[in-house]
Amino acid sequence: MKHLCHEAGVGEGRARGFDPYDTGCDTVFVVRHDGRLRAWRNACPHVAGAPMAWRRDEYPDAGGRLIACHAHGARFDPDTGRCIRGPCVGLSLQPLVLEIDGHGEVYVQEHIHAQQEE
Repeated sequence: MKHLCHEAGVGEGRARGFDPYDTGCDTVFVVRHDGRLRAWRNACPHVAGAPMAWRRDEYPDAGGRLIACHAHGARFDPDTGRCIRGPCVGLSLQPLVLEIDGHGEVYVQEHIHAQQEE
């Protein structure tokens, strides 16, 4: 597992990008929505590999209620990762498995993806 941050480091309606695999860019982002942390690959399904944020840690839309791909205008449900508006409606972000230890430290499982909900 790769350490990302302390759970307090991501506020409600906010997100943070991380480079846990030392690629030189944020390949993972974590969103807090309704008190729960979720992690996704930083890649829009509309264009393979296209990063989501227009600047560092800017993954939510202006209202902080949806995840946004600022390059393509797509909007994603923060609970499921499914695109609900924009050029990739019906496609989903790639979820990642998070673990939070007893001290509130957040880890992402290396190269293991969560099963997407149908």
